Amino acid sequence: MRALQTAATGMMAQELNVQVISNNIANVRTTGYKRQRVHFQDLLYENFRRAGSATSDQNTQVPAGTFVGSGVKTVSTGRVMTQGNLSSTEKQYDLAIRGEGFFRIRMPDGRTTYTRDGSFDLDSQGQLVTRDGYQVEPGITIPNNATSVSINAQGTVEVSLPGQTAPQQIGQIQLVRFVNKVGLESIGDNLFIETAASGQPIDGFGGGEGFGTLQQNYLEEGNVQAVNELSSLIAAQRAYEMNSKVITAADQMMSATTSMFRG
Repeated sequence: MRALQTAATGMMAQELNVQVISNNIANVRTTGYKRQRVHFQDLLYENFRRAGSATSDQNTQVPAGTFVGSGVKTVSTGRVMTQGNLSSTEKQYDLAIRGEGFFRIRMPDGRTTYTRDGSFDLDSQGQLVTRDGYQVEPGITIPNNATSVSINAQGTVEVSLPGQTAPQQIGQIQLVRFVNKVGLESIGDNLFIETAASGQPIDGFGGGEGFGTLQQNYLEEGNVQAVNELSSLIAAQRAYEMNSKVITAADQMMSATTSMFRG
């Protein structure tokens, strides 16, 4: 019976939906996390009677056809790239992006990755790095005798040095954006890499055209809304249960039909 296979596709789709929702909930406190959303499409249809087909020699036509679908499929689990709330950390190397843009991160193997997680610190050489020690590009080195560090909305880094009355500018943190940021590929550790779908990175600085601004001493929280995710989880569970009931009903119908013919 076709209903068995159709309902099975529905159960598999909702199982994946629950996995995505659970990952969102698990990352509700992950800095810069962008929640995922599952998108579905219906599968192919078998046409028993096409709409508009002729029913007589007088050109009368069928107003509506007879189509039977074969289930559902998952087409994407895209990221929802909306802005997360900014929370104060009181750490001078923590940076949040208010608006569009990503930080550019240089990996140990030479690859370039991108992140919204601005929880930075200094390594043993005074370079600005991520929590995993990956270098923030372009390289910013803080003098070891700096008494204070200031990073403005445009990403300009200034330090106060002993014996100097005016702060000294030592560099500017760069931002990048993409034509299709949803097309970025997540590789874990709050990092993304570009793909053919995302397009090439567009370089810029905070406050520039199309770019957001930086805010020192703040971090961007994940954009997961726990209440919404729990509501979606309940809906996915109900859909899974309904598909399982279809399988049970189809199995009972097949058993009844078999018994009738045997009887």
